[in-house]
Amino acid sequence: MKLYYKPGACSLSPHIVLREAGLPFDLVKVDLAKKVLEDGSDFLAVNPKGQVPTLGLGDGGILTEGPVIVQYVADKAPESGLIPAAGTIARYRVQEWLNFVSSELHKTFSPLFRPNTPDAYKDIVKQTLAAKFGVLDRQLDGKPFLTGEAFTVADAYAFVVLGWAPRVGIDLASWPNLAAFVERVAARPAVKEALAAEAQG
Repeated sequence: MKLYYKPGACSLSPHIVLREAGLPFDLVKVDLAKKVLEDGSDFLAVNPKGQVPTLGLGDGGILTEGPVIVQYVADKAPESGLIPAAGTIARYRVQEWLNFVSSELHKTFSPLFRPNTPDAYKDIVKQTLAAKFGVLDRQLDGKPFLTGEAFTVADAYAFVVLGWAPRVGIDLASWPNLAAFVERVAARPAVKEALAAEAQG
């Protein structure tokens, strides 16, 4: 497998999951602004959507969309416990949180990274995020991870998106369960490896 990524972007989520799963993969850095790869070739020829993460499959095809990629990877290593078996309510709980992070957090952050977003609108966005952080903070009350004792793909995704908070001036200290969660996940060996690899990239 080949993971097309941009350092610090949401592609860090499948990067973490690939390392947690112990599966072999290659990293390919993408310049998203120019839509080119490190060798100068056209990224749009790989993924017409022009977005990361993109997972190159062994058969020459690709898989896109982070929440789908992490499930695919986790299913390739069921012994990792990164996602429960298909058809179980536990699986749907993980998918529930994947969707929450994707629709309620990830996309809500987007305007904060655009230079042309008016400051007044950024304040509204931060208020919206604060309410969503409250939901996650309550979910994490009394448990280490979103669905309980086991680290899953939903936790990897949540960790990555929450990691953007300091970059836009949001202090997670207001949500102690969230802040503790971020520290807990950051201490995982696979997470440290992924962050180090992207820092070098």
